[in-house]
Amino acid sequence: MTTPQTSADIIDLGPDLCLRGTRMRFERNAEIFGEEEPAEYIYRVVSGAVRTIRFSPDGRRQILAFHMPGDVFGVEIGDAHSCTAEAVSACDVVLVRRSLLQKAANEDVRAARRWLEMTGQNLLSAQDHTLILGHKGAGERVASFLLRFAERTAGGQHIDLPMSRADIADHLCLTIETVSRTLSELERQCAIALPTSRHVVMRSRSALMQLQAAA
Repeated sequence: MTTPQTSADIIDLGPDLCLRGTRMRFERNAEIFGEEEPAEYIYRVVSGAVRTIRFSPDGRRQILAFHMPGDVFGVEIGDAHSCTAEAVSACDVVLVRRSLLQKAANEDVRAARRWLEMTGQNLLSAQDHTLILGHKGAGERVASFLLRFAERTAGGQHIDLPMSRADIADHLCLTIETVSRTLSELERQCAIALPTSRHVVMRSRSALMQLQAAA
């Protein structure tokens, strides 16, 4: 495996919290950290995309979240990582030592508040995803995914998906065939257009929002 390229950088974790870290480049599908490894760093995506995953005892993959430029990930309550992080595409990530963040939090209440906010944001995101999986069918799940992705990336009417349909399927607990069939059905309903498999045109957000709200 090729060693990731590194350089010094600053990680901006929000208002009043900028710490010096190391920028590293990871190629597509490269592991950034593994489940149960020591959680020594906090990570921020600079470019590209990252997925956090866990594996079931029988080896099935569950993608917990996708992290896009600006997102912070790898924030843990305990001393070890609770999941694995991989590069979806070639990406640049800045790492900052967790000990530096802990030191900043001990010395500045604003830094401590920001750390608490990051932990809370991760928890809320996980809860939202659990709600989608627990109460929505395939159409509702895919519509919710597209709307949330569009909001996060500020892509407007046109969005480019860095992840494969296999990734989307493993994130939404669906099969690849179901994801493809659902996207085709959304296109047939004129809710979206699919010029290519990864380029989506949001033709009717209202239709997607109605589907997303369906019980």
